Amino acid sequence: MIYTVTLNPALDYVIQVDHFKAGQINRNKTENIYFGGKGINVSCILRELGIPSTALGFTAGFTGKALSDGLSAMGIVSDFIHVENGMTRINVKMKSDEETEINGTGPVISERDFEVLKGKLRQLTKEDIVILSGSIPSCMQSDAYENMITCLPEGVRLIVDAEKDLLLSILKYRPFLIKPNHLELGEMFGTQITNEDEIVFCAGKLQEKGARNVLVSMAGDGAVLLDENGNVSRMASAKGTVVNSVGAGDSMVAGFLAGYLKTGDYGYALKLGTACGGATAFHSGLAVKEEIEEVLRTL
Repeated sequence: MIYTVTLNPALDYVIQVDHFKAGQINRNKTENIYFGGKGINVSCILRELGIPSTALGFTAGFTGKALSDGLSAMGIVSDFIHVENGMTRINVKMKSDEETEINGTGPVISERDFEVLKGKLRQLTKEDIVILSGSIPSCMQSDAYENMITCLPEGVRLIVDAEKDLLLSILKYRPFLIKPNHLELGEMFGTQITNEDEIVFCAGKLQEKGARNVLVSMAGDGAVLLDENGNVSRMASAKGTVVNSVGAGDSMVAGFLAGYLKTGDYGYALKLGTACGGATAFHSGLAVKEEIEEVLRTL
């Protein structure tokens, strides 16, 4: 089984307002609610690809119930820990002449709540895969990822999609896959990535630190994979008009994993990951199966 972990999920309230004016009454032109959080995004794309997963994390309040019920209606299994203090956050994303975001804080996660999550992780087996993605809520200790990883039984495959210091701190646990973008990769080494050779060099350094497979996304320039066998695979970006960048990276992670599980081939995994990331980028929400297949045919 695949388990995605989202420590601070959200309901994303996405609205479009023509020519927003501060200090006045503005009316929405369109509005949608999406179930947000990087791990949840991965679970959603896996479902479109026919691969089951279980979403783990924390929820609270009536918004937490809405999130759980909504995922269930989509056919996504969740096993969230319901916490007492606060509420699952609502993130407001307004598209107007400029894009504006107001992100909620989320609930207060106690040490007891965290212990319950770690207990669930201890029950996994070497047949399972765990995906840790996103930031750590301010109410939790900065070493929360490491605390979760040390609970995993031996043999559980680990995928991590996180930023700089958080990612670097877990490389010693030999994650199966990490997915920095080229900007994040440069930040890790205090440099600016300007070409593919530099990407491969820095990815190799991350492998030396413990990562097995390093997938580096480069926005409109495609992606590069340095796999655990030392092979470098390249994939040009999918062709289309970008209307949404939210969730594209998570979609790539889901597509890569699905492609690898289905074929055992890293080249195909990169291709499907690129298709999933592109399909999400070309639409207003996370991509659905038909959109992914359409993009895949063009690669």
